[in-house]
Amino acid sequence: MSPLLTTKRWSTKPLNPHLQVKLSNALQVHPIIAQLLINREITSEAEARQFLSGDLAQLYDPFLLKDMDVAVKRIHQARDNKELVLIFGDYDVDGVTSSALLNFILKKIGVQVMHFIPHRMHDGYGLNHDIADLAKEKGASLLIAVDCGITAHSEVKNLNRLGVDVIIFDHHEPSEEGIPEAVAVVNPKRADCSYPFKNLASVGLMAKLMQALWGKIDPEYLDLVALGTIADVVPLRGENRIFVKNGLPKIAQTKNLGLSALLDIAKIKGKEMRPFYVGFILGPRINATGRMDSAQKSLELFLSEDAVEAHTLAQFLEKQNSHRQKMQRDVVQEALAIVEREVNFKDHKIIVVGKQGWHKGVLGIVASRLTETYYRPSIVISFTDGMGTASARSIDGFHLHEALAHCAEVLEGYGGHRLAAGLTIKEENIDPFRDLINEFAQGVLLEEQLIPTLKIDCEISLSDLNLKLVEIIDSLEPYGEGNPLPVFCSRNLIVKSPPSVLGKDTLKFWVSDGQAAFSAVGFGMAGYRDLIRIGQTVDLAYNLSIDDWNKEPVVQLKLKDIRATM
Repeated sequence: MSPLLTTKRWSTKPLNPHLQVKLSNALQVHPIIAQLLINREITSEAEARQFLSGDLAQLYDPFLLKDMDVAVKRIHQARDNKELVLIFGDYDVDGVTSSALLNFILKKIGVQVMHFIPHRMHDGYGLNHDIADLAKEKGASLLIAVDCGITAHSEVKNLNRLGVDVIIFDHHEPSEEGIPEAVAVVNPKRADCSYPFKNLASVGLMAKLMQALWGKIDPEYLDLVALGTIADVVPLRGENRIFVKNGLPKIAQTKNLGLSALLDIAKIKGKEMRPFYVGFILGPRINATGRMDSAQKSLELFLSEDAVEAHTLAQFLEKQNSHRQKMQRDVVQEALAIVEREVNFKDHKIIVVGKQGWHKGVLGIVASRLTETYYRPSIVISFTDGMGTASARSIDGFHLHEALAHCAEVLEGYGGHRLAAGLTIKEENIDPFRDLINEFAQGVLLEEQLIPTLKIDCEISLSDLNLKLVEIIDSLEPYGEGNPLPVFCSRNLIVKSPPSVLGKDTLKFWVSDGQAAFSAVGFGMAGYRDLIRIGQTVDLAYNLSIDDWNKEPVVQLKLKDIRATM
């Protein structure tokens, strides 16, 4: 039988029966759980126990982080000398939650603080030279940068020249110049930092600072830690998993008046908190103020001590998010039109598009949309007065930061991660940049890597599915980056009902393997309706879910892909 239609390459993880049995027996877990752990490269009994437990007692000593001891000493000095400390944070969710958490940490030990979050359009990303003048004007003698600063060499020198000490807590990649000349630079990605876990978000670094300053982590503040960690899409492994697993329930029960008001405005108050709600409901609302104007309002929300004020601020975030959604739709349509008109996919593996005046706050979202649509790394640039600001998003197998380093000669600046980055460029250099980054891509990206791959954990029979198995698999939550929701496949299933379309574009039909039958639901898959008929044989890739809408709970297949066979 040959595939009649498919949208993705299926890649099923190889089984490891020997290790599966070993882990299953040692941990007393279902063999499927053992295999799912193996698929996530968790192969030792100790690592598996830590992963399944997610206990706060498993956190590493914060002083294993390079310069943490220096940072703590300087903060104590600021407290003892009654110095004013300026907290400088980034304008995304990680930056805002880091700033808020640092505020609580420092005030708890008696440090005087003030805040500054740069305006995306007016100030740009990260530290700038104007901040030194602000620090001197306000009388701040110590600046703590969170979620930024690792590449701010000249800015730190300028602050030092004016008598302002700098501490940096950042998780982005250092530049080739090394680390800025700050009093302390706490970043697990420093070449000389031997910290065992390298993938903390900045808000996770704030949790480590709390652990260092207070001698413990107060679970009450894990709501902010989980929020920033999930929103920054860092791997939910190691300490990130511990923070999120313990922090998600704290979001639902939060004592933070601002977060509570936001849960209410977003209509998810009282729900069991999952990463989805953070990533797709709370995160966009917090980010919206920084995208459309200033993230100061989001910070004020988390720092608010008045319920009425918090509700007003949450309403403001809601309105800003609606405004962002409309602007985003417009820019996405314009960008798609440019791609269809101008991009030659035979010669260009990387999409580079730009236009005068696009709102800088939505560039990252638009780049993500282009990457999802065409499954290619995408760079979206907004030009103003001959200078372009861009956001970039990538796919597996293409390291954006390395690619931009290859193009450094034609860029004014760049920074970021493997899958997401930002850059500035003169408009006159756009063509050389397009050529250079595509030249780099030709050497590292194979054609088959430009076809989206659906990674399947294992093949399973429908007759093996039951509610108990779904509950067992849910023990691996929380799911997210680095710990994806398990994907299963079942082959040679018979379609038992006419496919129907629910709502706008949700496909639903029943399938059977001859012994068991289940409903299959595909969100956004209505286009398959006319290609599937009763009696047809299909292979399905899916997540397991429970359908309990107005009835007894039953297992349901949440479709990821369909292969109809002859």
